[in-house]
Amino acid sequence: MLVVMKNDASEAQVQAVIQEIEGMGFRGVPMPGSLRTAVCILGNQGPVDDSRLLVMEGVKETIPVTKPYKLVSRETQPESMAIVVGDVKIGQGRPVMMAGPCAVESEEQALTIARLVKKGGAEVFRGGAFKPRTSPYSFQGLGEEGLKILAKVRQETGLLIVTEATDHTNLELVEKYADIIQIGARNMHNYSLLRHAGHASKPVLLKRSFAATIEELLMSAEYITSEGNNQVILCERGIRTFSDNTRNTLDLSAIPAIKEASHLPIIVDPSHAAGRRDYVIPLSKGAIAVGADGLLVEVHHDPTHALSDGMQSLYPEQFTELMKEINNLIR
Repeated sequence: MLVVMKNDASEAQVQAVIQEIEGMGFRGVPMPGSLRTAVCILGNQGPVDDSRLLVMEGVKETIPVTKPYKLVSRETQPESMAIVVGDVKIGQGRPVMMAGPCAVESEEQALTIARLVKKGGAEVFRGGAFKPRTSPYSFQGLGEEGLKILAKVRQETGLLIVTEATDHTNLELVEKYADIIQIGARNMHNYSLLRHAGHASKPVLLKRSFAATIEELLMSAEYITSEGNNQVILCERGIRTFSDNTRNTLDLSAIPAIKEASHLPIIVDPSHAAGRRDYVIPLSKGAIAVGADGLLVEVHHDPTHALSDGMQSLYPEQFTELMKEINNLIR
């Protein structure tokens, strides 16, 4: 349930409503809006008796919330949300380009790619320091040394950094070095990690698991926001289907569906969906055409010798071409 306050309600009246909700055995989360504040009731397993709330000073009305995800629902916050990180705004504007290698392999490799993607038009540098891999014998990343390299990339190029936290033990380390914390597809159902991310001060980029429904993705986002961090960016990266012509099947219908259900921004990772570089540009254009707020693209200057996902990484000149085609698309 949403308790909508009058547009002239005072902060003291809002706090009084929150205290009353807590007295009823629930949680009250204030949600300031452009015109008025609302308080979302969390923790109820069924209908809430609103009679005690409607008579309180400053309360305008109560509105039932039908979705199991409340804080990330448009029922709770109708206006689309933008996540602002430094000088970059994700959502409600020009699509944001995040580009870089799947994994940080060395300082020279990261800086070389970072300079190239920045020249091409990227605003955020992606690169994994911790790599959850299917095989235990595959390259697992450089760990904190990789994070230090990413910090140097930001210092020398001005690009923001997004990189993955794989468990709660390295989440704080990632938060220390990165501008955006990525929760990968394999960890979308890792509720302990999601709760820890909810206490982070940095935005969280949450990837959809390869077998998750849209509602399950939004419920995972709810885990993060319910702990206090409402800076969540969703990411569609393809789902597993019977088709085997690509690594995953990119669900472009998820973008308008999520925008209808939630106010959170959503970007698309065409690289992990395709699994092959020749499909990345057309899938990227399709994602932007249906309203994605940005792209997360893998780029490598020497993909043949990449330690992770070389087959799906664009060459720098292909990334430049992608940027030209995207710019023509959004003019």
